Amino acid sequence: MEIKQQLRQSQQLVMTPQLQQAIKLLQMSRMDLVELVRDEMLENPVLEDQADMGEPAAQRIEAAGQGEAANTIERAIEADERASEASVKSDEKKTDEIDWERYLENHAMQAPIPSAGRMSDEEMPGVEATLTKGEDLGEHLFWQIRLSDLSDEELTFAALVVGNLDEKGYLKLEDVPLEEIVPRLAEEAGLDPEDAEEVLKIIQRMDPVGVAARDLRECLLVQAEHAGMDELVLSVIRDHLPNLERKNFGAVARDLKVGIEEVYDVAQAIGELEPRPGRDYVTEEPRYIVPDVYVQRMGEGYYVQANDDGMPRLKISGFYRAAMQGDPKAKEYIQGKLRSAQWLIRSIDQRRKTIVRVTECIVEKQREFFDHGIEHLKPMILRDVAETVGMHESTISRVTSNKYVATPRGVFELKYFFNSAIRRDNADDIASESVKQAIKKIIAEENPRDPHSDQKIVEILAQDGVVIARRTVAKYREMIGALSSSKRKKYY
Repeated sequence: MEIKQQLRQSQQLVMTPQLQQAIKLLQMSRMDLVELVRDEMLENPVLEDQADMGEPAAQRIEAAGQGEAANTIERAIEADERASEASVKSDEKKTDEIDWERYLENHAMQAPIPSAGRMSDEEMPGVEATLTKGEDLGEHLFWQIRLSDLSDEELTFAALVVGNLDEKGYLKLEDVPLEEIVPRLAEEAGLDPEDAEEVLKIIQRMDPVGVAARDLRECLLVQAEHAGMDELVLSVIRDHLPNLERKNFGAVARDLKVGIEEVYDVAQAIGELEPRPGRDYVTEEPRYIVPDVYVQRMGEGYYVQANDDGMPRLKISGFYRAAMQGDPKAKEYIQGKLRSAQWLIRSIDQRRKTIVRVTECIVEKQREFFDHGIEHLKPMILRDVAETVGMHESTISRVTSNKYVATPRGVFELKYFFNSAIRRDNADDIASESVKQAIKKIIAEENPRDPHSDQKIVEILAQDGVVIARRTVAKYREMIGALSSSKRKKYY
């Protein structure tokens, strides 16, 4: 064995930090990108938002940003640099001429400027009147519990119950059987299990009625008892919920020795109860979709435009470029920040162009969808777009993930336009999404008293030349949220 040096030449892909950042930006959603840009503006003093600039300078940068040459951003920076240097020199000259002490003294003595058409501070509504956050289920229950005449141990148990409610309003403990939940919480609160059951019943009859139930049967039973429903309804809830779910009304009628019409009436009454009492108190804020691109119809064609609303339009601060030239000690620090800012601007601009380019390709390949609707959506895979735009499939996947497009036919995720092909007899293949919509239409037009089975749907699709297996119909039916034929059937 010996130690020696060898010279070897090889090729390998090096993921530089800049390249990693570009890939990260490419797969980000628009909202995440806006948040990242704002964070970068806080951390990197070299970055500025063009919205804070004067209008002529902003228009000059924007005009420079429209070119397709590789040095577009450099030309824009150089153009702004000349104007910024002149502005900094002018500002320094004006600063020397201002008596700041006298200005601040006079400013402090001035009366506040009245606001035109706006209310004074006294007239403005209080902060409480502007809150939009709704009351959650726990707060609503604690307010009622505090009004109850409960001992300290019972209050502790009630707090444990409320703290272990899920989003539906059910009492759940992870990996704990239903029958052991109350004894477990009672032991923790130092309360007798029998007393704990009574406290639980009190909570279950608070608003909303049925909250803190351990399963669906208990939830519906509490509501039915509270509403004063008759014994037949209570018997069906206690002993026949599985048959009721399967709409096996005949079995329920035989077991209870009543007419099937009475079972229909009972099922209708139970259907009006609330199976998820906590649904009205879900405090999760809605997440609104902001499209990354717009597709607008212009004459006989379609025009793709990036959505730049709300997106900071970054520029390089002229102040720090002037500071770098005037202060040798700050030059190294500012140069590092300047390179980082330039690369971020390039990456965001490249991301924008890539999304627009991929969207234009999608619009071109799915032209019949935009002209005639979802029934004309064509099968398309990532490779089809990748080969057209000259990019790798992984890049197309990143571009289309969490990106949305606003079209004349609605807002869609870019991945929506990629579908597998379903074979049709004597015709072009059809997209799987179109088949789902066809199944949805068939179910919507069926007789609710005699719904189509999955096999019947297969036969109806075959009449249009769509060859598809029954299990595929069942899978697509579940994906569009449609129940099986036995559960879709209506008896009343």
